[in-house]
Amino acid sequence: MTTYTFSQNLISIVADLSRDIPDGIRYKRLLDAMQSIFPCDAAALLELDGNTLFPLAIDGLGDDTMGRRFAVDEHPRLAHLLHSREPVRFAADSNLPDPYDGLVETEDHLLHVHDCMGVSLYIDDEPWGILTLDAMQPGTFDEIDPIELRTFIGLTEATVKAAQRIGALEARVIQERQLTVALIEGESHVEMIGNSGALTRLKDEISIVSQSDLTVLIQGETGVGKELVARQIHSLSTRADKPLIYVNCAALPESIAESELFGHLKGSFTGATSDRPGKFEVANGGTLFLDEIGELPLTIQAKMLRALQSGEIQRVGSDLHTKVDVRILAATNRDLQQEVSKGRFRADLYHRLSVYPVKVPRLEERDNDSLLLAGYFLEKNQKRFGVQGLRLSLEAKQLIKKYTWPGNVRELEHVLSRAALKAINEQGRDTRSVLITQKHLDLSADESIETGTPVQVKTPVYQGKISLKDATERFQREIIVDRLEKNHGNIAAAARELGINRSNLYRLLKRLDLLKITASH
Repeated sequence: MTTYTFSQNLISIVADLSRDIPDGIRYKRLLDAMQSIFPCDAAALLELDGNTLFPLAIDGLGDDTMGRRFAVDEHPRLAHLLHSREPVRFAADSNLPDPYDGLVETEDHLLHVHDCMGVSLYIDDEPWGILTLDAMQPGTFDEIDPIELRTFIGLTEATVKAAQRIGALEARVIQERQLTVALIEGESHVEMIGNSGALTRLKDEISIVSQSDLTVLIQGETGVGKELVARQIHSLSTRADKPLIYVNCAALPESIAESELFGHLKGSFTGATSDRPGKFEVANGGTLFLDEIGELPLTIQAKMLRALQSGEIQRVGSDLHTKVDVRILAATNRDLQQEVSKGRFRADLYHRLSVYPVKVPRLEERDNDSLLLAGYFLEKNQKRFGVQGLRLSLEAKQLIKKYTWPGNVRELEHVLSRAALKAINEQGRDTRSVLITQKHLDLSADESIETGTPVQVKTPVYQGKISLKDATERFQREIIVDRLEKNHGNIAAAARELGINRSNLYRLLKRLDLLKITASH
């Protein structure tokens, strides 16, 4: 490295400090300059958030690395880097597991890093993240000039601070706030993985509407992440420190829906042994998320409309009206305008809910996001299944990118969980890097799903002696199971496809002993 080349790279980095460019491009240019000064096979810039390191830019690592999240206490090399204010270099024969083993883009997926070093980055004397350099050839970093390295570290920290000043990183911090009181099932951390144009537009919509108290109607297919969108809107709103209350309208029996939503007084009906507040009162001051709003019975829709119009609710058995301050977020996978035209949904309630409609894109519309999500889910599954590393073969990555994902993000998560278990069973839990291949994904087994052709259920012909009643029940069982599996256990969606009322399907499930199928999803 000549003095001239070193100086030219520093000049380009300094010039970027005053430019208002996207943080992804800014950090990628930083890594490009670093590799011009310090040649290596792979480099990464990771930001620390809590006890987790998030990749912001990579070079020479697999695309799915951007979707991975590295828990510091699970990666001793990364922990060592963070706890040192000086550059750290790891010996080629170090027994500390390398978090990038199997992630460097090479023909051999199992080839491991042989020369590794990194530095911690501090902003205003607080740890911000780390910068890593990796090489396949031992001794690659023997000749690095410590003065040049220290100069580059200082410029990297200046780059991060400049980005913070212009607000590029501030938005990320806000978006990743924890919900303080989240009653939505699942994880409370809010993060939307992906960098596709479709997801970027969705994030922009969320950013716009979250700063208001407008009612939002979140629309999208099953499995696209409507619940995550609701959580993100709440976490970015001025109500983020107030409760976010979840209501699954499809799971509300008509007989108790009014009580669940608006509360009741003791003795107002059989079983009402005490006063109980409804979801509206519990959510007072915060946000009420009405999932699957299209499944709400018509009789309850009228009372819901009055609550939204006046901001007042009335407990079952009470003559008093209670004023509540609740922000409404609703979600549906149904075309509510079509439901209105068919008389299954009130037009006035639809217009009250769709003040600000937000459309969540299908995974198929999100370009390369499927691979980033795959990295995210696999990193979670490493801890969940107790293995050191879960890696994707090149063929598996290509299949993930090409597959249409009719079940969207939820299907991707389930497929990867199953594939991980198959690969672990085949290669052993103590394997340093468990490689998931195309056969583990098992996505080509049902071509009708991959090509979008509807799955057909053949009419069975039962041999031998069987009564008409038994044959009928057996066929009912088979077609109901098929529709439930297709709709990921969603009773309301399965009922629509079968052309029967949701409550009738529920009774059938109970009679045929099939409720366990819905519970497993």
